[in-house]
Amino acid sequence: QVHVVMSGGGLMQAGDSLTLSCAVSGRTLVAPYAIGWFRQAPGKEREFVAAISRSGGNTYYADSVKGRSTISRDNAGDTATLRMNSLKPEDTAVYYCAAGRGGNYYVAASYEYWGQGTQVTVSS
Repeated sequence: QVHVVMSGGGLMQAGDSLTLSCAVSGRTLVAPYAIGWFRQAPGKEREFVAAISRSGGNTYYADSVKGRSTISRDNAGDTATLRMNSLKPEDTAVYYCAAGRGGNYYVAASYEYWGQGTQVTVSS
């Protein structure tokens, strides 16, 4: 059983910085996993935010967050952190962390295990 546990999020103001953490644990032969972050705003489809490869050597970002976000990982604990700066009201969404074997990092179907989601609300 693999578990994805998220932390961080909450109520923020425009211009603030946000740190979201994700820890993958459980019995698996695949670890470390590729880790991705997705978000879903009310009335919209879930969208890709950022991802990091299993080795940590490659990172991927959506255009909407590129340049103001950094994803990193600690393979010793199979954890990943997403930091977003200069938050905007349009960043408001439920954020999800997901773990998978890799492949197309930009699509949700590439990830097998998902966290419970955490609400991020950015006020103007």
